[in-house]
Amino acid sequence: MKQLVGLTYDLRDDYLSAGLEIHQVAEFDSAQTLDAIEQAIISLGYRTDRIGNGPALARRLVDGDRWDMVFNIAEGLSGRSRESQVPCLLEMFNQPYTFSDPLTCAATLDKAVAKRLVRSAGLATPDFAIVRSASDIARVNLTFPLFAKPLAEGTGKGIDTQSRIESPSQLREICNRLLEVYDQPVLVEQYLPGREFTVAIIGWGNESTVLGSLEIVLNSPAHKSIYSYDAKERCEELVTYKPPGDSVRAPVERLALEAYIALDCRDAGRVDIRCDRSGAPSFMELNPLPGMHPTHSDLPMIATQQGLAYQQLIAAILDSAFARSSRQGKSTKLMT
Repeated sequence: MKQLVGLTYDLRDDYLSAGLEIHQVAEFDSAQTLDAIEQAIISLGYRTDRIGNGPALARRLVDGDRWDMVFNIAEGLSGRSRESQVPCLLEMFNQPYTFSDPLTCAATLDKAVAKRLVRSAGLATPDFAIVRSASDIARVNLTFPLFAKPLAEGTGKGIDTQSRIESPSQLREICNRLLEVYDQPVLVEQYLPGREFTVAIIGWGNESTVLGSLEIVLNSPAHKSIYSYDAKERCEELVTYKPPGDSVRAPVERLALEAYIALDCRDAGRVDIRCDRSGAPSFMELNPLPGMHPTHSDLPMIATQQGLAYQQLIAAILDSAFARSSRQGKSTKLMT
């Protein structure tokens, strides 16, 4: 019988129907993304089972349902560890799944934690401060210009053309707004004026390899070279993605791979890199649950650029997860 792959996910439409607003569900997937993943998995010879979100998964696990592999793209709804909720449930029931484990998912969503870990590995990342309340703003001891964003959000949420900060008064204004709107700390970091890249990695541990990279170029001067939430949502109109194509590619991809390994990512992920004034690359953040829309998300776009069809990308992720699960299963048996 064909192996069964379960699908865990959070769909935008489900939460919008439940009364959430569009900005609250920005990180969640569209029905088109889920359909594309499922069709690719079926075309590879697997059976599929749509499980749903974290609560739905919990019910299924308690009822005794199991799968040969779970393809997990669930982001979780609340808390800075929300991306680790589904992986935690899966590990509790010894259920194999794709992508990173709970610790990596939690550490990478908290951008300050990720930066500390990357820096402890000897890798470059901009200096930063955390603003947890209005009283912390005056204690930010960094040189302008700065850049401010919510500490634990993805998809560019909370980032717009005002995110680059030039003065103490603007810092107060932007931090206070982000604290109120997102109800979480604000990450303030040194602004890097150089080129911006995103790098796709496949695999896990020392077997991880760079799939490819893209330079992100904003088409409109009005966006001030800021890859904002609006730019990501309207990327076909506002953004040009192109291969690095010059000497910066090697150091950018090397840094991304080293950060991916340092943060113990698995199966696939995407690393954001930005260069300083001299052109030296720095780690910005890492997404261990990369968007999987075939034409709108960065990871599949990089795969396409590298001549890897969407079906082949899904196959590479599943192959990595099955191989890893097989090795970890053997280790577990040796220990029991």
